[in-house]
Amino acid sequence: MIKRINFWVIFAFLVPLLVAIPIFTVFLSFFDTTGNYLDLLKDTFLIKYLSNSFLILLGVLLLTFIFGVTSAYFVSFYKFPGVNFFKWALILSFAVPAYIYAYSLVAFFENYGTAFSILTFLFGEGDYNKNIPKFDGLIGSMFSISFSLFGYVYVLTRASFVFQSHNLIEVGKNLGLSSYESFFKIILPSARPAIVVGLSLVAMETLSDFGTVDFFSISTLTTAIYNAWISFDDLTTANQLSFVLLFFILLLFVLENLSRKGAKYHQNSKGNKPIPKIELAGGKSIFATCFCSILFFCSFVFPVSQMTYWTIKFPKYFQDINFWSLNMNTLLLVFLSSLFLITFSFMTNYGNRVSKNKLISYLSTFSVSGYALPGIILAVAFITFISWFSDLLSSIFGFNSFKNVFIGSIVGLVIAYFVRFFSLSYNGIKSGYSKINNSIDENAYLLGYSKLKTFSTIHLPYLRTNILLVGVLIALEIIKELPITLILRPFNFETFATKAYSYAAQDLLEAAAFPSLCLIIWASIFILFISKYILSEK
Repeated sequence: MIKRINFWVIFAFLVPLLVAIPIFTVFLSFFDTTGNYLDLLKDTFLIKYLSNSFLILLGVLLLTFIFGVTSAYFVSFYKFPGVNFFKWALILSFAVPAYIYAYSLVAFFENYGTAFSILTFLFGEGDYNKNIPKFDGLIGSMFSISFSLFGYVYVLTRASFVFQSHNLIEVGKNLGLSSYESFFKIILPSARPAIVVGLSLVAMETLSDFGTVDFFSISTLTTAIYNAWISFDDLTTANQLSFVLLFFILLLFVLENLSRKGAKYHQNSKGNKPIPKIELAGGKSIFATCFCSILFFCSFVFPVSQMTYWTIKFPKYFQDINFWSLNMNTLLLVFLSSLFLITFSFMTNYGNRVSKNKLISYLSTFSVSGYALPGIILAVAFITFISWFSDLLSSIFGFNSFKNVFIGSIVGLVIAYFVRFFSLSYNGIKSGYSKINNSIDENAYLLGYSKLKTFSTIHLPYLRTNILLVGVLIALEIIKELPITLILRPFNFETFATKAYSYAAQDLLEAAAFPSLCLIIWASIFILFISKYILSEK
């Protein structure tokens, strides 16, 4: 007797397979015939591109480690003036993309910029430009990316600190360890997994950054990929450079896993006492408050103030910006992408739950690695696959318009977002499903519920919070996403991110201020909306 084909199982297999196609495309493209642009790079600037990428990565990892771990340590273990404010205020750095921070940094410190205006207002006319530091090039890139991304390390490290057992710290005190020794020998090592995950996310975002390094005219692998595709029309070289960048990212994960070997970072005991916060006084209290204040000011208040200042000072640029069009375009992409991602993630998770097939489970796990693909790599891989498939259809059926449906259209843009952020959606729904016992499904089947009815009447209501959180996280990512939108968008289709970039590329930072400020406001609203879930201590 032939077993009836299960729709859910088929769906759980096909969706991860489709998501994984661009990842396979990047790997397979390495064996294509070498493009002319790559031969040129090998003889000229390839080493420079690699070294710049590596230097920026090292600088950003060091700065985000210092910013994220130190601030998380202060707000997790101590009481000082403003601690409850800083606990959530520091995550607002997520609202400021690195490329917008770069605009603010240059606008403030450039010759006759905001810093010059402030000094002139306070002390009168003078030659202040020679005394104003210049943050450009590698240094500017490092600071812009670090202040934008340290929140990854802060949030994950703080969560690890909050859930660490007080028993471990008490044992350290009984052994005569000082607070300094306890931090380096107990607290920091036990938080290593969280710190490493945070730094890994920072590393991925840093290596895939395009807007910041392009603005500072720093030649990195991402700018080389963009130039290969846009300037030289060499898709083969773009794919091969993408392979190098992706290999570098995967190498980071492998090295970290090997370094841990068999180390354990959890405790088997069930007793987990909450950590009482220590009241700081005197100089220590002032230092903690000042550190968090400076970090909050530099990461959020500074770029917002600079963008607000330019927006008020140059209202004439309002006439060139169609605010409602930018707003509708941005929200349209957020709505369509969130709808597709959440729907398909639900169906894939439920298909995995129903089938319990190891192959499907492994494929799903592999497909979520699409989040590790930098946006620019994903865009190039998507174009490569669609072009290949279009040529195949054209040669077999004579169908020539397939490519136009997906490249330079909202459909293609949403699909690229789907691949890029499937990990966020899939894992967000999966975490909710892990709390639903399988016996609930079995009881529903015994009561005569079909799989579809079980899904709609039991699972969906139970996972409403997960749907909300996933939707907000997807919206936050799409609002800030630049390379995918820039490359795959329809002609004359602008979002806040692409509009700000296009003005900055023309050296019109004053005009870029308003769309940048709108982007930050939307992102801040979404962050504040989910802050209680991110910072929950339950």
